[in-house]
Amino acid sequence: MTTSTRGTAHGTRGIPAVLVLEDGRSFRGRSYGAVGEAFGEAVFSTGMTGYQETLTDPSYHRQVVVMTAPHIGNTGVNDEDPESQRIWVAGYVVRDPARVPSNWRSVRSLDDELVAQGVVGISGVDTRALTRHLRERGAMRVGIFSGEALADEGMMLAKVRQAPEMQGADLSTQVATKESYVVPAIGTKKFTVAAIDLGIKGMTPHRMAERGIEVHVLPATATVEDVYAVNPDGVFFSNGPGDPATADHPVSVMRGVLERKTPLFGICFGNQILGRALGFGTYKLKYGHRGINQPVQDRTTGKVEVTAHNHGFAVDAPLDTVSDTPFGRAEVSHVCLNDNVVEGLHLLDQPAFSVQYHPEAAAGPHDAAYLFDRFVSLMEGQRA
Repeated sequence: MTTSTRGTAHGTRGIPAVLVLEDGRSFRGRSYGAVGEAFGEAVFSTGMTGYQETLTDPSYHRQVVVMTAPHIGNTGVNDEDPESQRIWVAGYVVRDPARVPSNWRSVRSLDDELVAQGVVGISGVDTRALTRHLRERGAMRVGIFSGEALADEGMMLAKVRQAPEMQGADLSTQVATKESYVVPAIGTKKFTVAAIDLGIKGMTPHRMAERGIEVHVLPATATVEDVYAVNPDGVFFSNGPGDPATADHPVSVMRGVLERKTPLFGICFGNQILGRALGFGTYKLKYGHRGINQPVQDRTTGKVEVTAHNHGFAVDAPLDTVSDTPFGRAEVSHVCLNDNVVEGLHLLDQPAFSVQYHPEAAAGPHDAAYLFDRFVSLMEGQRA
């Protein structure tokens, strides 16, 4: 939720700004991007690079992102790397913004882009201290205030505490496509996949297209009948924002797919939806996993991979036992090595699996690219 006034980016750099957390702690800095006020859930991203992909990831809808990497904006902004048509973060927090971008692909500066899209940010903040605070206290509501929005801290804190919480938020329909569209296969078409857009990143259907898959991207409101109208060889459920406990419609659609035993692959929000479809619960993590350096073990191979994450909720499933579900036996296939959070599910009696992270890897790493090949193998096996 953002209210902003626009202006030239370098004209806003010296304007005082304040970040106020809902527990009363505040950080002072300078305006970065648009001037005004912004509210959301304060979360931190540990990515060392890929700020443009982070900003345009629909899963960050209604979140104020704190970048732990101190230098942001060094490579500017280009028109090739966005993961969607707009910036989705509610607000942006950085320590040392680049004064001048330097990259052969850059067409404008990051702060100019934030101004153009009305994204209120703050710079000059001790992001290490802020991140440590969020790790200790947990993700919480936050406000950024600059320009005419600056007020008495008590008034600003009251505004922060009036903002909606992430728990119980149903957000996927707010970021998903309203109309279906097709991403054609690159080269020879081998399969057709129906992809439910819950906040899909642009690189995801591209990764499937690279493998000869024609991807029909459907709105979050798509029905089981809509899914099977495209005669799919497989069904994909994307990442997305919000609380999976509110996602009753996608869960119902996924159960319809599981009943038909169509090869199924879900990522991030899609993993949580598969968990719910199988009868598991979900819960909110204290501060979540966000960034491109999260270690995960694939228990089916024993391999450890470095992966890209963006999730504040997780599936509550037993780590070391096979569970009986309405759709056959299921097990946890992937686990985070930092905190033992469930990072993947796998059905043993039909072709369905999911992971909690982002194998499309924009912007990297690419350790998990094999998961798209695994999806292809499921479709090949079903066809055979």
